Amino acid sequence: MYVVLLNYTAPIEEIDYALPDHVEWLNKQYEHGHFLASGARNPRTGGVIITRPMARGKLDAILASDPFSVKHLAKYEVIEFSPTKTAPELRLVNEAVPH
Repeated sequence: MYVVLLNYTAPIEEIDYALPDHVEWLNKQYEHGHFLASGARNPRTGGVIITRPMARGKLDAILASDPFSVKHLAKYEVIEFSPTKTAPELRLVNEAVPH
């Protein structure tokens, strides 16, 4: 499982211009079952994505297809972790905890 921190590298006006394409990309990742949660950081310096467990190479390829990446508008910090405790409503997505 990963937490991805997006850090904007462009002015917010450029981010806003590319945001509809980024949202469409996010929607596709949810449809494919890759992402669990996402949203803007506060203050608005980037975003956060929580992913399902997957191979790191697959995640890197997914992130490389983000319009923010393609247009060089954001950099990504990827944090891998293995959750050992999960709220009841998240147990079904936690492969590390027996169901």
